[in-house]
Amino acid sequence: MTTTYAALLRGINVGGNKKLLMADLRTLLSELGHDDVRTHLQSGQAVFTASQGDEGILAGELSTAIEKRFGFSVDVIVRDHAYLTAVAEACPFPADALEPKQVHVTYFSGPVDPERFAGIDTAARLPEEFRLGDRCLYLYAPDGLGRSKLAEELGRPRVTKGLIATTRNWNTVRKLAELTG
Repeated sequence: MTTTYAALLRGINVGGNKKLLMADLRTLLSELGHDDVRTHLQSGQAVFTASQGDEGILAGELSTAIEKRFGFSVDVIVRDHAYLTAVAEACPFPADALEPKQVHVTYFSGPVDPERFAGIDTAARLPEEFRLGDRCLYLYAPDGLGRSKLAEELGRPRVTKGLIATTRNWNTVRKLAELTG
């Protein structure tokens, strides 16, 4: 039995030296034995089917293969359709009534203890808000991610230490749930 997954690559094609053509990513995933490989946008999302079902192993294999083939390290999170759909459905903000650039999801490689966020003065960041979900964080940033002081604070190493964290806007969150369905 095969399952459809999305691979979320952190920091690809958004600045810096980590440039990866999506055609090369599709080829690499196919060479790793995955089927129905597709990519979404240029910023590091791929969808594929696999019979091996451990998301952590799949992410590790892809990360290792990218480093071996292209010479740079990339953090990867892999999630299946059921998880991606559940994340989209559990959004605590009225995402359908907002602009997609105002709602974001940060996916984490593992469970997140709310204590990591205890030092953040949420009242000082209003109207920006965040809520924790299942291995994710929902962010409402009315002026967009690029201007968000809360996003900057949420991305600090003391908050994300020991986890892979990668953020997607609401359009991408919905599209990944759709593409893996």
